[in-house]
Amino acid sequence: MRRRILLAILLAVTVTAAALGIPLGVTAWELVHNMTRDELNTRAERIAGNIDERMAEGEEIDLGRVRLAVREDETLTVRLPDRQDLYYGAETDGEQIVARAELVDDATLELAAPMGPLRARQTQVTIAVVLLAVLSVGTGTVVATVTARRLVRPLRHVAERASRLGAGDFRSDSRRYDVPELDQVAESLDTSARALSRLVHRERQLVGDVSHQLRSRLTAVQLRLDALTMHSDPDVVEDATAAQEQADELSQVLDELLAAARAARESDAEPVDLPATLSRIAEEWREMLQSEGRTLKLRVADGLMARATPARLREVIGVLLDNARRHGSGTVTLSARRGDGDETVLVQVTDDGPGVPDALVPHMFDRGVSGAGSTGVGLALARALVEADGGRLELSGQRPATFSVFLRVPKSTEIAGVDWPSTPSPR
Repeated sequence: MRRRILLAILLAVTVTAAALGIPLGVTAWELVHNMTRDELNTRAERIAGNIDERMAEGEEIDLGRVRLAVREDETLTVRLPDRQDLYYGAETDGEQIVARAELVDDATLELAAPMGPLRARQTQVTIAVVLLAVLSVGTGTVVATVTARRLVRPLRHVAERASRLGAGDFRSDSRRYDVPELDQVAESLDTSARALSRLVHRERQLVGDVSHQLRSRLTAVQLRLDALTMHSDPDVVEDATAAQEQADELSQVLDELLAAARAARESDAEPVDLPATLSRIAEEWREMLQSEGRTLKLRVADGLMARATPARLREVIGVLLDNARRHGSGTVTLSARRGDGDETVLVQVTDDGPGVPDALVPHMFDRGVSGAGSTGVGLALARALVEADGGRLELSGQRPATFSVFLRVPKSTEIAGVDWPSTPSPR
């Protein structure tokens, strides 16, 4: 897109410069020629007038008296009938430009100048026109580059915003571009993000409620069937056993459906290098915190990897750091380490602030709940994004406020570039 805009503007500037520069160059070339000829004719007329006055007074023609009007490289010739021509000035060979004037008694005067200086001036003017055209093209290039950047940067941001939306980042973005069409697209993306966020939240809540209700009812049925398997009537025991087998199969199908739903949500998750990813996130937020007189510390174990969607993880950590910036104080610490088990990675964000009020703790991740007048969407959305990757987000410490993100460790077969044996071998 940027290249296309740049080429279009450059083509327009080049065509305009050529359309104006070529006629301007030809015009300037002819203008210098005409001005030189007119100036030569004017001086020839003046010299002729002076000589006519001398001849009218009966004086002999002395071309030395008009030497001030003849330049060093010019030749003055007076042609007299029945007499030898008179010459003054330098003898020049080659092409000349000649101005003629009539004298009394059928005499004529010729003032000749070499074409070399004229061609030099014409060349200088033509070069100036060419430089002007080149300057206009250069200026057009600068304008085209600035315009292309001004248009492409918002387009790239809109594309990134749409990509994050597809990855599950439903946070609104307040950035606008002073371009009505792009601002309208940004508004549409924010509206879509809010609608998708509500839809996904309702879907996950519905799945959770349905699975809970089904499991509760299924467990009750299985308990009743267990009791019936102890009945004295063999037919009842047989029917109860068959029903129990069906209930077990139904429970297994329910587990498989829930596992498939989780796998679908986690389809974009991939092994993430936490030291590199968290370092980039910390660099983005460190300057903002420093502008408020605060510091950000990063503590990440080397070689630590987690299974997550990069865009979702970036937004989750961004929400937690922004929460610490808005509602906390002092130093903010971003850390990552191996969890208590070998299958979990723990990422924590904490600060030196007063912590979370007691009344707010049970509703910390409820949508629309905020302790400082904000929208109350960030933490709820962050928890939904973490859960979409199969992890969980918890408030693990109240004073100081400590938020913990639990992520799964990727399997060995999920890490690219590692050739793992297909069958185990003894050590």
